[in-house]
Amino acid sequence: MNAIITGATKGIGKAIALKFASENINLVVCARSQEGLDALAAEIKEMNPRVSVQTKTCDVSIPQEVKDFGTFCLSSFDKIDILINNAGYFLPGDIHKEEEGLLEKMLNTNLMSAYHLSRCIVPQLQKQKEGLIINISSVAGLQAYSQGGSYSISKFALTGFSKNLRGELKDDGIKVSTVYPGATYSDSWKGSGVEEGRIMEANDIAESIFALTKLSKQAVVEDIILRPQLGDL
Repeated sequence: MNAIITGATKGIGKAIALKFASENINLVVCARSQEGLDALAAEIKEMNPRVSVQTKTCDVSIPQEVKDFGTFCLSSFDKIDILINNAGYFLPGDIHKEEEGLLEKMLNTNLMSAYHLSRCIVPQLQKQKEGLIINISSVAGLQAYSQGGSYSISKFALTGFSKNLRGELKDDGIKVSTVYPGATYSDSWKGSGVEEGRIMEANDIAESIFALTKLSKQAVVEDIILRPQLGDL
């Protein structure tokens, strides 16, 4: 199997990449840092030398870079099995007083990157008559919360994107799933004062996503919601 993962060098994206590589899934991955990509590729090669890992730097907030990455992916694989639109980031704020331009930043990274990359890859999946697209949203895309602001707006928009894409592609044999993680431990939580045991591990998300790849062709999980056992923070 062959998979594409955006934002693959940290947090949930890295956990997915390592899980997939351990299961002999070949990868094309992107991130903004070449150093981070090189480190990930080296870690995967040491873990499983049989897996192919191809990397490309990409700032997913820039549409042309996303399109260039899509072209790179199409040239890397004859067949694409899985596309994971994972790249995204969070900045807190309230809509009425957050910094000017934050909504545009959140939309470009958290929504438009998935939009542009999917548009590049979908024609190939349609030719194959099969494929799986997984969009990593957030529980912030299901309910409003304090300081969610433009981040929450962008994730609500990604939810709508996923639902529309699912409806458009289901007759082509292409599955679309949306994953809504709650608080998940990553570098952004270090120094926050929140105990690691209070929130989920990135590998929890990766394991759930890998399970989607094991279903029969006639089954799809449309939505996965994961939260810490003790609830949202």
